[in-house]
Amino acid sequence: MELGVVPTELQFMELTYAPEDELFRAEIRAWLQENLPKGWFDKGFEMSNDARNKFNEEWPSKLFSGGWICATWPTEYGGKGLSTMQGVVLAEEFANAKAPMRADFFGDTLVGPTLLQWGTEEQKKEFLPQILNGKMRWCQGFSEPNSGSDLASLKTTAILDGDEWVINGQKVWTTQGHHADYCFLLTRTDPDAPKHKGISYLLVPMKQPGVEVRGIVQPDGTAEFCEVFFDNARCPKDNVVGGVNNGWIVTNSTLAFERGMSATTGYRRFESEYKAMVRGAKENGKINDPEIRQRLMEYYTKIQILKINGLRSLSTTLMGKKDPSMAALGATNKMFWTEMHKAAMELALDICGADAMLVDYAMGDGNWPGTAREKRREGYPVSGMMSAFFFSRSETIWGGTSQIQRNIVGERVLGLPKEPSNK
Repeated sequence: MELGVVPTELQFMELTYAPEDELFRAEIRAWLQENLPKGWFDKGFEMSNDARNKFNEEWPSKLFSGGWICATWPTEYGGKGLSTMQGVVLAEEFANAKAPMRADFFGDTLVGPTLLQWGTEEQKKEFLPQILNGKMRWCQGFSEPNSGSDLASLKTTAILDGDEWVINGQKVWTTQGHHADYCFLLTRTDPDAPKHKGISYLLVPMKQPGVEVRGIVQPDGTAEFCEVFFDNARCPKDNVVGGVNNGWIVTNSTLAFERGMSATTGYRRFESEYKAMVRGAKENGKINDPEIRQRLMEYYTKIQILKINGLRSLSTTLMGKKDPSMAALGATNKMFWTEMHKAAMELALDICGADAMLVDYAMGDGNWPGTAREKRREGYPVSGMMSAFFFSRSETIWGGTSQIQRNIVGERVLGLPKEPSNK
Protein backbone atom coordinates (compact mmCIF):
# COMPACT_ATOMS: atom_id res chain seq x y z
CA MET A 1 0.00 0.00 0.00
CA GLU A 2 1.33 3.46 -0.87
CA LEU A 3 2.63 5.42 2.12
CA GLY A 4 -0.09 7.64 3.58
CA VAL A 5 -3.05 6.01 1.81
CA VAL A 6 -6.01 5.33 4.09
CA PRO A 7 -7.57 1.84 3.67
CA THR A 8 -11.27 2.00 2.83
CA GLU A 9 -12.24 -0.04 5.89
CA LEU A 10 -10.84 2.63 8.21
CA GLN A 11 -13.68 5.08 8.66
CA PHE A 12 -13.66 8.48 10.37
CA MET A 13 -16.59 10.30 11.87
CA GLU A 14 -18.14 13.30 10.13
CA LEU A 15 -16.81 16.47 11.72
CA THR A 16 -19.70 18.41 13.21
CA TYR A 17 -19.76 21.45 15.45
CA ALA A 18 -22.12 21.94 18.38
CA PRO A 19 -23.87 25.32 18.81
CA GLU A 20 -21.52 26.19 21.67
CA ASP A 21 -18.55 25.53 19.37
CA GLU A 22 -19.92 27.99 16.84
CA LEU A 23 -20.43 30.60 19.57
CA PHE A 24 -16.82 30.09 20.56
CA ARG A 25 -15.82 30.48 16.90
CA ALA A 26 -17.61 33.84 16.76
CA GLU A 27 -15.76 34.94 19.91
CA ILE A 28 -12.39 34.11 18.35
CA ARG A 29 -13.26 35.86 15.08
CA ALA A 30 -14.32 39.00 16.91
CA TRP A 31 -11.09 39.02 18.92
CA LEU A 32 -8.96 38.59 15.79
CA GLN A 33 -10.84 41.39 14.00
CA GLU A 34 -10.21 43.70 16.92
CA ASN A 35 -6.57 42.85 17.59
CA LEU A 36 -4.96 42.22 14.21
CA PRO A 37 -3.52 45.27 12.39
CA LYS A 38 -5.95 47.42 10.44
CA GLY A 39 -6.32 46.14 6.89
CA TRP A 40 -5.09 42.62 7.78
CA PHE A 41 -8.12 40.99 6.11
CA ASP A 42 -7.99 43.18 3.00
CA LYS A 43 -6.86 41.58 -0.25
CA GLY A 44 -3.25 42.40 -1.04
CA PHE A 45 -2.48 43.61 2.51
CA GLU A 46 1.23 43.93 3.20
CA MET A 47 3.31 45.33 6.05
CA SER A 48 6.62 47.10 5.85
CA ASN A 49 9.58 45.44 7.56
CA ASP A 50 9.34 47.93 10.44
CA ALA A 51 5.60 47.32 10.84
CA ARG A 52 6.09 43.54 10.75
CA ASN A 53 8.87 43.72 13.33
CA LYS A 54 6.63 45.78 15.59
CA PHE A 55 3.76 43.32 15.09
CA ASN A 56 6.00 40.34 15.92
CA GLU A 57 7.16 42.10 19.07
CA GLU A 58 3.69 43.02 20.31
CA TRP A 59 1.66 39.99 19.21
CA PRO A 60 2.74 37.56 21.99
CA SER A 61 1.51 40.01 24.63
CA LYS A 62 -1.84 40.32 22.86
CA LEU A 63 -2.13 36.54 22.63
CA PHE A 64 -1.39 36.26 26.34
CA SER A 65 -3.93 38.94 27.24
CA GLY A 66 -6.54 37.13 25.18
CA GLY A 67 -5.70 33.81 26.84
CA TRP A 68 -4.96 32.13 23.50
CA ILE A 69 -1.43 30.93 24.23
CA CYS A 70 -1.66 27.23 25.16
CA ALA A 71 -5.42 27.63 25.60
CA THR A 72 -5.93 23.85 25.73
CA TRP A 73 -3.79 23.58 28.87
CA PRO A 74 -5.62 22.97 32.19
CA THR A 75 -6.83 26.11 33.94
CA GLU A 76 -4.70 25.36 37.01
CA TYR A 77 -1.61 25.89 34.84
CA GLY A 78 -2.84 29.05 33.15
CA GLY A 79 -4.69 27.66 30.14
CA LYS A 80 -8.36 27.96 29.28
CA GLY A 81 -8.99 24.24 29.64
CA LEU A 82 -10.52 24.09 26.17
CA SER A 83 -12.21 20.91 24.99
CA THR A 84 -10.79 19.04 22.01
CA MET A 85 -13.34 20.57 19.65
CA GLN A 86 -12.77 24.06 21.04
CA GLY A 87 -9.06 23.56 20.37
CA VAL A 88 -9.91 22.55 16.80
CA VAL A 89 -12.07 25.65 16.33
CA LEU A 90 -9.34 27.86 17.76
CA ALA A 91 -6.72 26.42 15.37
CA GLU A 92 -9.10 26.74 12.42
CA GLU A 93 -9.92 30.40 13.03
CA PHE A 94 -6.30 31.42 13.50
CA ALA A 95 -5.45 29.48 10.32
CA ASN A 96 -8.32 31.16 8.43
CA ALA A 97 -7.03 34.56 9.52
CA LYS A 98 -3.41 33.55 8.82
CA ALA A 99 -2.56 34.86 12.27
CA PRO A 100 0.36 33.55 14.36
CA MET A 101 -0.93 31.35 17.16
CA ARG A 102 2.18 30.92 19.28
CA ALA A 103 4.50 33.08 21.32
CA ASP A 104 7.43 30.66 21.15
CA PHE A 105 7.18 27.43 19.15
CA PHE A 106 9.56 25.41 21.29
CA GLY A 107 8.02 26.54 24.55
CA ASP A 108 4.34 26.43 23.58
CA THR A 109 4.38 23.27 21.50
CA LEU A 110 7.25 21.09 22.69
CA VAL A 111 8.65 21.67 26.17
CA GLY A 112 5.39 22.99 27.67
CA PRO A 113 3.33 19.87 26.87
CA THR A 114 6.30 17.73 27.94
CA LEU A 115 6.31 19.44 31.33
CA LEU A 116 2.57 18.94 31.67
CA GLN A 117 3.06 15.22 31.16
CA TRP A 118 6.36 14.60 32.95
CA GLY A 119 7.27 17.64 35.05
CA THR A 120 7.13 17.95 38.82
CA GLU A 121 4.74 20.46 40.36
CA GLU A 122 7.72 22.67 41.17
CA GLN A 123 8.87 22.60 37.53
CA LYS A 124 5.38 23.37 36.27
CA LYS A 125 5.01 26.33 38.61
CA GLU A 126 8.42 27.71 37.66
CA PHE A 127 8.38 27.32 33.89
CA LEU A 128 4.80 27.13 32.61
CA PRO A 129 3.79 30.69 33.57
CA GLN A 130 6.85 32.06 31.76
CA ILE A 131 6.01 30.02 28.66
CA LEU A 132 2.43 31.30 28.77
CA ASN A 133 3.35 34.97 29.03
CA GLY A 134 5.78 34.66 26.14
CA LYS A 135 8.70 36.01 28.14
CA MET A 136 10.85 32.84 28.15
CA ARG A 137 12.37 31.64 24.89
CA TRP A 138 13.52 28.06 24.34
CA CYS A 139 15.73 26.01 22.04
CA GLN A 140 16.05 22.27 21.54
CA GLY A 141 19.38 20.60 22.35
CA PHE A 142 19.10 17.17 20.70
CA SER A 143 21.25 16.73 17.57
CA GLU A 144 25.04 16.52 17.73
CA PRO A 145 27.68 16.50 14.96
CA ASN A 146 27.83 12.69 15.06
CA SER A 147 24.41 12.00 16.60
CA GLY A 148 21.59 13.23 14.43
CA SER A 149 19.41 10.42 13.16
CA ASP A 150 20.94 8.01 15.70
CA LEU A 151 20.15 10.37 18.57
CA ALA A 152 20.75 7.78 21.29
CA SER A 153 24.47 7.77 20.41
CA LEU A 154 24.85 11.33 21.76
CA LYS A 155 28.07 12.19 23.60
CA THR A 156 27.18 15.34 25.60
CA THR A 157 27.53 14.52 29.30
CA ALA A 158 26.13 15.81 32.58
CA ILE A 159 27.82 14.90 35.87
CA LEU A 160 26.23 15.70 39.20
CA ASP A 161 28.29 18.02 41.37
CA GLY A 162 26.44 18.72 44.61
CA ASP A 163 23.19 20.47 43.69
CA GLU A 164 24.13 21.07 40.05
CA TRP A 165 24.76 19.17 36.86
CA VAL A 166 28.02 20.03 35.09
CA ILE A 167 27.52 19.78 31.33
CA ASN A 168 30.13 19.28 28.59
CA GLY A 169 29.60 18.65 24.90
CA GLN A 170 28.29 20.11 21.67
CA LYS A 171 24.90 20.42 20.01
CA VAL A 172 24.23 21.44 16.42
CA TRP A 173 21.34 22.71 14.26
CA THR A 174 19.95 24.37 17.37
CA THR A 175 17.25 26.64 16.01
CA GLN A 176 17.12 30.06 17.72
CA GLY A 177 19.90 29.05 20.10
CA HIS A 178 21.27 32.60 20.02
CA HIS A 179 17.96 34.01 21.33
CA ALA A 180 16.95 31.30 23.81
CA ASP A 181 16.82 31.71 27.58
CA TYR A 182 16.63 27.95 28.19
CA CYS A 183 17.49 24.77 26.33
CA PHE A 184 15.71 21.45 26.82
CA LEU A 185 18.80 19.33 26.55
CA LEU A 186 19.27 15.62 25.98
CA THR A 187 22.46 14.49 27.67
CA ARG A 188 24.17 11.33 28.93
CA THR A 189 24.08 10.98 32.71
CA ASP A 190 25.14 7.31 33.00
CA PRO A 191 27.96 6.36 30.60
CA ASP A 192 27.85 2.72 31.70
CA ALA A 193 24.14 2.15 30.94
CA PRO A 194 22.83 0.94 27.55
CA LYS A 195 22.71 3.94 25.23
CA HIS A 196 18.92 4.40 25.45
CA LYS A 197 18.92 4.00 29.25
CA GLY A 198 21.59 6.43 30.44
CA ILE A 199 20.12 9.65 29.03
CA SER A 200 18.41 12.49 30.92
CA TYR A 201 16.27 15.45 29.82
CA LEU A 202 17.54 18.68 31.43
CA LEU A 203 16.28 22.27 31.39
CA VAL A 204 19.48 24.28 31.05
CA PRO A 205 19.90 28.07 31.36
CA MET A 206 21.54 29.46 28.21
CA LYS A 207 22.67 32.84 29.57
CA GLN A 208 25.63 31.66 31.64
CA PRO A 209 29.41 31.20 31.46
CA GLY A 210 30.29 27.93 29.77
CA VAL A 211 27.64 28.20 27.04
CA GLU A 212 28.87 29.45 23.66
CA VAL A 213 26.49 29.85 20.70
CA ARG A 214 27.75 30.16 17.14
CA GLY A 215 25.41 30.82 14.22
CA ILE A 216 25.61 28.60 11.14
CA VAL A 217 25.28 31.03 8.24
CA GLN A 218 22.86 29.87 5.53
CA PRO A 219 22.95 30.79 1.80
CA ASP A 220 20.50 33.65 2.44
CA GLY A 221 22.84 35.20 5.00
CA THR A 222 20.72 34.30 8.03
CA ALA A 223 21.96 32.16 10.94
CA GLU A 224 18.76 30.72 12.38
CA PHE A 225 20.54 27.42 13.12
CA CYS A 226 23.35 27.36 15.65
CA GLU A 227 26.10 25.29 17.16
CA VAL A 228 26.06 25.30 20.96
CA PHE A 229 29.15 24.41 23.01
CA PHE A 230 28.90 23.46 26.69
CA ASP A 231 32.11 23.83 28.67
CA ASN A 232 31.41 23.07 32.35
CA ALA A 233 28.03 24.76 32.04
CA ARG A 234 25.76 24.27 35.03
CA CYS A 235 22.16 23.30 35.56
CA PRO A 236 20.19 22.92 38.84
CA LYS A 237 19.86 19.33 40.04
CA ASP A 238 16.08 19.57 40.10
CA ASN A 239 15.84 20.57 36.41
CA VAL A 240 15.67 16.93 35.30
CA VAL A 241 12.32 16.21 33.60
CA GLY A 242 10.83 12.73 34.06
CA GLY A 243 13.60 11.37 36.27
CA VAL A 244 17.32 10.74 35.89
CA ASN A 245 18.22 8.33 33.06
CA ASN A 246 14.62 8.35 31.79
CA GLY A 247 15.25 10.98 29.12
CA TRP A 248 14.75 8.76 26.11
CA ILE A 249 11.12 8.06 26.99
CA VAL A 250 10.51 11.75 27.76
CA THR A 251 12.12 12.73 24.46
CA ASN A 252 9.80 10.49 22.49
CA SER A 253 6.89 12.40 24.06
CA THR A 254 8.39 15.70 22.89
CA LEU A 255 8.85 14.39 19.35
CA ALA A 256 5.24 13.17 19.33
CA PHE A 257 4.04 16.68 20.22
CA GLU A 258 6.17 18.09 17.38
CA ARG A 259 4.74 15.69 14.81
CA GLY A 260 1.09 15.80 15.89
CA MET A 261 0.43 19.45 16.54
CA SER A 262 -1.23 20.31 13.19
CA ALA A 263 -3.37 17.24 12.58
CA THR A 264 -6.47 19.18 11.49
CA THR A 265 -5.10 22.34 9.88
CA GLY A 266 -1.65 21.45 8.51
CA TYR A 267 -2.91 20.53 5.05
CA ARG A 268 -4.20 24.05 4.41
CA ARG A 269 -0.79 25.59 3.89
CA PHE A 270 -0.04 23.12 1.10
CA GLU A 271 -3.48 23.70 -0.38
CA SER A 272 -2.60 27.41 -0.72
CA GLU A 273 0.61 26.53 -2.54
CA TYR A 274 -1.25 24.16 -4.84
CA LYS A 275 -3.69 26.93 -5.81
CA ALA A 276 -0.78 29.28 -6.53
CA MET A 277 0.79 26.63 -8.78
CA VAL A 278 -2.46 26.17 -10.72
CA ARG A 279 -2.77 29.93 -11.23
CA GLY A 280 0.85 30.13 -12.36
CA ALA A 281 0.44 27.23 -14.77
CA LYS A 282 -2.63 28.88 -16.29
CA GLU A 283 -0.79 32.20 -16.64
CA ASN A 284 2.17 30.78 -18.57
CA GLY A 285 0.36 27.99 -20.43
CA LYS A 286 2.02 25.08 -18.62
CA ILE A 287 -1.44 23.88 -17.60
CA ASN A 288 -1.72 22.47 -21.14
CA ASP A 289 1.19 20.10 -20.51
CA PRO A 290 -0.30 16.65 -19.64
CA GLU A 291 2.63 15.80 -17.36
CA ILE A 292 2.26 19.05 -15.42
CA ARG A 293 -1.48 18.45 -15.00
CA GLN A 294 -0.83 14.91 -13.77
CA ARG A 295 1.70 16.11 -11.21
CA LEU A 296 -0.64 18.84 -10.03
CA MET A 297 -3.40 16.27 -9.49
CA GLU A 298 -0.97 14.02 -7.65
CA TYR A 299 -0.12 16.90 -5.31
CA TYR A 300 -3.82 17.69 -4.80
CA THR A 301 -4.59 14.04 -4.05
CA LYS A 302 -1.86 13.81 -1.44
CA ILE A 303 -3.08 17.00 0.24
CA GLN A 304 -6.49 15.33 0.60
CA ILE A 305 -4.81 12.28 2.14
CA LEU A 306 -3.21 14.59 4.73
CA LYS A 307 -6.63 16.05 5.45
CA ILE A 308 -8.19 12.59 5.85
CA ASN A 309 -5.42 11.38 8.14
CA GLY A 310 -5.92 14.49 10.29
CA LEU A 311 -9.62 13.65 10.56
CA ARG A 312 -8.74 10.06 11.46
CA SER A 313 -6.54 11.27 14.29
CA LEU A 314 -9.18 13.69 15.56
CA SER A 315 -11.97 11.12 15.23
CA THR A 316 -10.03 8.55 17.24
CA THR A 317 -9.68 11.06 20.06
CA LEU A 318 -13.31 12.25 19.98
CA MET A 319 -14.74 8.73 19.89
CA GLY A 320 -12.45 7.51 22.66
CA LYS A 321 -11.30 4.58 20.54
CA LYS A 322 -7.88 3.04 20.11
CA ASP A 323 -6.81 2.53 16.52
CA PRO A 324 -3.64 0.36 16.41
CA SER A 325 -2.63 1.98 13.14
CA MET A 326 -2.50 5.41 14.81
CA ALA A 327 0.71 4.42 16.60
CA ALA A 328 2.58 4.88 13.34
CA LEU A 329 0.55 7.81 12.02
CA GLY A 330 2.90 10.48 13.39
CA ALA A 331 5.97 8.96 11.77
CA THR A 332 4.04 8.10 8.59
CA ASN A 333 2.59 11.60 8.21
CA LYS A 334 5.97 13.19 8.79
CA MET A 335 7.49 11.10 6.01
CA PHE A 336 4.49 11.63 3.76
CA TRP A 337 4.13 15.40 3.89
CA THR A 338 7.87 16.21 3.76
CA GLU A 339 8.47 14.03 0.72
CA MET A 340 5.24 15.28 -0.85
CA HIS A 341 6.32 18.88 -0.38
CA LYS A 342 9.82 18.29 -1.69
CA ALA A 343 8.34 16.87 -4.91
CA ALA A 344 5.77 19.70 -5.05
CA MET A 345 8.44 22.39 -4.95
CA GLU A 346 10.27 20.62 -7.78
CA LEU A 347 6.98 20.82 -9.66
CA ALA A 348 6.80 24.55 -8.91
CA LEU A 349 10.23 25.05 -10.50
CA ASP A 350 9.17 23.08 -13.59
CA ILE A 351 6.06 25.25 -13.93
CA CYS A 352 8.11 28.43 -13.63
CA GLY A 353 10.91 27.35 -15.95
CA ALA A 354 13.73 29.86 -16.33
CA ASP A 355 11.56 32.55 -14.69
CA ALA A 356 12.24 30.83 -11.35
CA MET A 357 15.69 32.43 -11.40
CA LEU A 358 14.22 35.95 -11.36
CA VAL A 359 14.23 37.64 -7.96
CA ASP A 360 10.94 39.43 -8.54
CA TYR A 361 9.07 36.53 -10.16
CA ALA A 362 5.89 35.62 -8.28
CA MET A 363 4.03 32.58 -9.55
CA GLY A 364 0.30 32.79 -8.97
CA ASP A 365 -0.07 35.24 -6.10
CA GLY A 366 3.54 34.79 -4.97
CA ASN A 367 2.48 33.57 -1.52
CA TRP A 368 4.18 30.39 -0.29
CA PRO A 369 2.69 29.64 3.14
CA GLY A 370 3.79 25.98 3.08
CA THR A 371 7.06 27.09 4.63
CA ALA A 372 6.26 30.71 5.55
CA ARG A 373 9.30 31.73 3.48
CA GLU A 374 7.49 34.34 1.40
CA LYS A 375 9.04 37.11 3.52
CA ARG A 376 12.61 36.46 2.48
CA ARG A 377 15.57 38.24 4.00
CA GLU A 378 16.16 41.63 2.46
CA GLY A 379 18.94 41.40 -0.10
CA TYR A 380 18.64 37.63 -0.57
CA PRO A 381 18.70 37.22 -4.39
CA VAL A 382 15.88 34.69 -4.86
CA SER A 383 12.10 34.88 -5.06
CA GLY A 384 9.87 33.77 -2.21
CA MET A 385 8.99 30.66 -4.21
CA MET A 386 12.66 29.73 -4.69
CA SER A 387 13.31 30.29 -1.01
CA ALA A 388 10.48 27.86 -0.27
CA PHE A 389 12.07 25.37 -2.66
CA PHE A 390 15.39 25.56 -0.83
CA PHE A 391 13.69 25.15 2.55
CA SER A 392 11.73 22.10 1.37
CA ARG A 393 15.01 20.26 0.83
CA SER A 394 15.59 20.22 4.59
CA GLU A 395 12.12 19.08 5.63
CA THR A 396 12.82 15.37 5.14
CA ILE A 397 15.67 15.67 7.63
CA TRP A 398 14.50 17.70 10.62
CA GLY A 399 12.27 16.06 13.22
CA GLY A 400 13.70 12.65 12.27
CA THR A 401 14.86 11.69 8.78
CA SER A 402 12.59 9.71 6.48
CA GLN A 403 15.00 6.77 6.68
CA ILE A 404 14.75 6.68 10.47
CA GLN A 405 10.95 7.05 10.36
CA ARG A 406 10.73 4.08 7.99
CA ASN A 407 12.78 2.04 10.42
CA ILE A 408 10.44 3.01 13.27
CA VAL A 409 7.34 2.00 11.33
CA GLY A 410 8.95 -1.20 10.05
CA GLU A 411 10.28 -2.37 13.39
CA ARG A 412 7.63 -1.19 15.85
CA VAL A 413 4.48 -1.50 13.77
CA LEU A 414 5.15 -4.08 11.08
CA GLY A 415 7.39 -6.23 13.28
CA LEU A 416 10.24 -6.38 10.75
CA PRO A 417 13.77 -7.33 11.89
CA LYS A 418 15.79 -4.52 13.42
CA GLU A 419 18.55 -2.75 11.57
CA PRO A 420 21.86 -4.61 12.01
CA SER A 421 24.16 -2.96 14.55
CA ASN A 422 27.44 -1.47 13.42
CA LYS A 423 29.06 -2.65 16.61
